[in-house]
Amino acid sequence: MKAYAVPFEKYVNLADARLGTRAISVTDDWFADVNRLFQPTPAVWKEGVFDDNGKWMDGWESRRKRFEGYDHAVIRLGVPGQIKGVDIDTSHFTGNYPPSASLEACFVADGDPSDDTAWTEILPAVELQGNSHHYHEIAFDRPVSHLRFNIYPDGGVARLRVHGIPFRDWSSVGDNEQIDLAAALNGGRALACSDEHFGRMSNILNPNRGENMGDGWETARRRTPGNDWVIVALGHPGEIERIVVDTLHFKGNYPDSCSIQAAYVKGGTDSQIETQSLFWRELLPSQKLSMHAEHEFSEQIAKLGPITHVRLNIFPDGGVSRLRLFGKVAK
Repeated sequence: MKAYAVPFEKYVNLADARLGTRAISVTDDWFADVNRLFQPTPAVWKEGVFDDNGKWMDGWESRRKRFEGYDHAVIRLGVPGQIKGVDIDTSHFTGNYPPSASLEACFVADGDPSDDTAWTEILPAVELQGNSHHYHEIAFDRPVSHLRFNIYPDGGVARLRVHGIPFRDWSSVGDNEQIDLAAALNGGRALACSDEHFGRMSNILNPNRGENMGDGWETARRRTPGNDWVIVALGHPGEIERIVVDTLHFKGNYPDSCSIQAAYVKGGTDSQIETQSLFWRELLPSQKLSMHAEHEFSEQIAKLGPITHVRLNIFPDGGVSRLRLFGKVAK
């Protein structure tokens, strides 16, 4: 199993460049482009690589400040959301990291902040260390569209990861509108799984089709009886009408078959879900899968009414690129 440093790492990284996150302004990024902060891959070190401005660094790095003040960047998140926690990652920055940093937030429904926009501090200044991850829970219950990332007074940060639940105005969704209720951008979350040795479970809810095998969920080869599984919480309760199980890029390692169980869960915590899921009703009976293909099911789906959670079972093991659960919102 892959280790999660903190529980909020299971939430969507709202600051992922693949979602469209970018900096709309920055005081200084002389040494390293501020938009490297949002790359989904871990920061890398390139020994002996220099460009015209100095040592090449995988992150955001400003010049040494020779006057009062501090550096900051204004960031438009790829998708607005309620922030659960952040990771300020200074990997490979040792003698050039900022001693501290803070975060401010705002919500702008359309466009970008103006001079009149009110900002709220969601993370007071915290101390930083070099070549380290700094995890901080955020207690802020309102949606956020933009962040102002402040570093004091200057220096370099490799990655800024902002984990949370994407925001969607469900009241604007039509009664007959069919949407992917499991999509990460609609608030879907992967809660637990039997194994994620090669690829994280949350990948199956990402937008678009998978880029490669690493952009999916893949388990280790099972050497004991049983099967692998993943549990997903929908972004909103709804009735499922169409299911897509995509094994794109998985050729010699796709599951032989799959099934899906579902339930309308009331109360409790995420940690209680695993045991409960054993007794959930069957939403999709066992279906054969093939390599490197999208498998669509509609007539096979049982009419269970509104549900909030599903459990995808794969037999016996293998890799799945995406899971799509299209349906109508339960009002």
